[in-house]
Amino acid sequence: MAVTDVAEVEAAASRFREDYERTRNEIRKAVVGHDEIVDGVLVCLFAGGHALLEGVPGLGKTLLIRSLSEALELDFSRIQFTPDLMPADITGTTIVVETEHGREFQFRRGPLFAQIVLADEINRATPKTQSALLEAMQERQVTAGGVRHPLPSPFFVLATQNPIEQEGTYPLPEAQLDRFMFMVTVTYPDEQQELEIVQRTTGGTMAEPSPVLTGDEVLALQRLVRSVPVADHVARYALRITRATRVREPSPKPTIVQQYVSWGAGPRASQFLVLAAKATALLAGDTHVTPEHVKAVALPVMRHRIICNFNAEADGVTPDDVIASLLETLPVESADDETSRQMDTVMK
Repeated sequence: MAVTDVAEVEAAASRFREDYERTRNEIRKAVVGHDEIVDGVLVCLFAGGHALLEGVPGLGKTLLIRSLSEALELDFSRIQFTPDLMPADITGTTIVVETEHGREFQFRRGPLFAQIVLADEINRATPKTQSALLEAMQERQVTAGGVRHPLPSPFFVLATQNPIEQEGTYPLPEAQLDRFMFMVTVTYPDEQQELEIVQRTTGGTMAEPSPVLTGDEVLALQRLVRSVPVADHVARYALRITRATRVREPSPKPTIVQQYVSWGAGPRASQFLVLAAKATALLAGDTHVTPEHVKAVALPVMRHRIICNFNAEADGVTPDDVIASLLETLPVESADDETSRQMDTVMK
C-alpha cells in the first residue's frame, strides 16, 4: 500500500471516529451510562447489521433506540410486538381500492418501511409474526402478492426482548436470531448512574438529541467500513472461532464445546465477526483488522448463535463462557504462519 493510500485511510478513519463520537454524544444527552451498549448499537449500525437488546423492562432499551433515531436524520418507526400482532400489521397488506379505472389492488406499506425500525419486545409476539422480519432483515425487501417492495436505505432493525424466563414471551426462532449481527445484554445501572437517571427524569425538561448524520452520510460510513482491509490470517481466525462451535462437524472440537454445546454458529457469524471487527478497527484508529479486533466483537456476535445443552444448564455454563474459553484457547495465526501454510499447500 502506498503512503498516500495509508494517509487517505487514516484521514477516513479520523472522520469516521469524529462522526461516531458526535452521534454517541448526542445519545448521551438522553441516555445515562450504558456506554458499551451504545457502542455495540453504533458498531452494528455502521457495519450495516441489525442489533438485538435483551434485558428486563425499565432499563432504557427503548429510550436508547429512540435517542439514536433522533441523532440521525432517518425515518423512524416503532412496532410494539404483542401476542395478537399479525405479519401483515408489520409488512403491510394488499387491499382493493376504487379508482377511475375501476377496482385495483394496491399495496399499503406497513411500519416496516422505515430506515430505523424499533421492534419493541419482539419476543412477545408469536413466532409466525416474528418471522415476518426474516426477508426484510436479510434481503432488504418485502414480498406481497408476488410483488417485491424494496425497503428504504439505510435499513436498520433494532429489537428489544425480555428474558425468556418472563411470562408471555416466545423464544425467537434460530433463523430470526441469526439475522441479528449483535445481541447486547442490558444490565442494571450502578448506584451513581441510577441516581443520575432519577434526577434527570424527575426534574425539569430533559435534553433531546439533535440530528448529526443524514442517511447518505450513514451509507458512506457503511461503505468505508467495508473498505477496511482484512488479511487472510485474520479472516481465518474469525472462521476458526465460528467453526470451533459446530459440534456436528467431524473435525476435533475443544472440550468445552463437546461437553456443553448442542448447536453452533453458522456462516453469518464469520461474516459478522469480520464486518464488526472492521468497524472496531476504524474506531481504534487502525488501518487494518487484527485478531484483537475480532476478539473484541466475539461475544455480541456469537452469544445468540450458540445453543447449549442440558449439561451446560446443570453446570451453570452459558454461551458467554463457551466463547470466552474459545478466545483463550484457540491459536492466533500470524501473517508469517499464513504464508508458510500456503507454501506447504503449493509444495504438496
